[in-house]
Amino acid sequence: MQPKNILIIDIARIGDTLLVTPVIRALKAKWPSANIDVLAHKKTKEILEHIDTINELKAFSKGKAKWCGWFSRQQYELALVYGHDKSLVQYAKRKANLTIYFSDISEKKSHEYTVAKPLQLMLAQQERALLLNVLGVEVNDWRLQYCVNPDEEEYARDFLQRQGLVNQLRIGFQLQSFPAKAYRDWPVEYFHELAQRIYCDYPHAHILLLGSKEGEESAQKLADKLGANRCTSLAGQTTMRQNAAIMSQLDLYIGVDTGTTHLAGALGIPMVALYHSFHPGRFLAPQQHPKLMVIEHPVDYQQATRQDTMSAIAVEQVWHSAKRLLESKRKDNE
Repeated sequence: MQPKNILIIDIARIGDTLLVTPVIRALKAKWPSANIDVLAHKKTKEILEHIDTINELKAFSKGKAKWCGWFSRQQYELALVYGHDKSLVQYAKRKANLTIYFSDISEKKSHEYTVAKPLQLMLAQQERALLLNVLGVEVNDWRLQYCVNPDEEEYARDFLQRQGLVNQLRIGFQLQSFPAKAYRDWPVEYFHELAQRIYCDYPHAHILLLGSKEGEESAQKLADKLGANRCTSLAGQTTMRQNAAIMSQLDLYIGVDTGTTHLAGALGIPMVALYHSFHPGRFLAPQQHPKLMVIEHPVDYQQATRQDTMSAIAVEQVWHSAKRLLESKRKDNE
């Protein structure tokens, strides 16, 4: 097989969209001359912008899939579909000679391969790569990918200059996951206590509170408690890509399990990631990241419920991990 044009359909949230980037990288390594087009959700496609292995990136939806592609000729030799929506699979079949997607059983037909959905929780990137196994394509680089472009780098530098943070130790906090999975949130008062420990040992530290509009109120309350000279809330104040550009300038990131934490992993910044028992970090954390500390909820996954509270993760444990990374960075700069 030597495909010239490959289609990837991935209609998902920000974190899940990033999880497909190792697959894209591996396909390009296998077939360097192939054009790889990606269809993503309109609200999350920007997370994939400026990645050089992607030929064309378009906003798409399950609704659009139902009425698109009926009269145009097939454009792709190969299509990979992530998600279990029938309309997306049917669209891919109309557009490609061979379509590969997840189903209840693994099966090979003339123009489609189905891959059985894993019955057990497994490493998130490796799960996405199961669709490549039937093609004999190997993935060696499991890092997530995100690209900050030069204009965004300049925006971030200007932001730091305006805020007087160029010579400060910059630490980002992601206080919350998204509302539907609020049980993954670490108590805000624990973040407050963690901040006090950071300031005690690193008086020149400035904390940036990250997040979306939904977390704006709680972030601002914490910022007010910590003081404007030591903390700035960005929650709901920037676009996703502006937020990512600023994150790329952080000395340390500390956050709960959400899309922003996947993004921190893709940026390769030093990070401490906190995971709920129901979503263990051993399966979801960034891979091949040399400056990552993973903290899992003490309840074992086999006994986990959504009622397990993140308060079971002690401030001392998070502070210990953060301090190790900050000390390592200090030694690197000596």
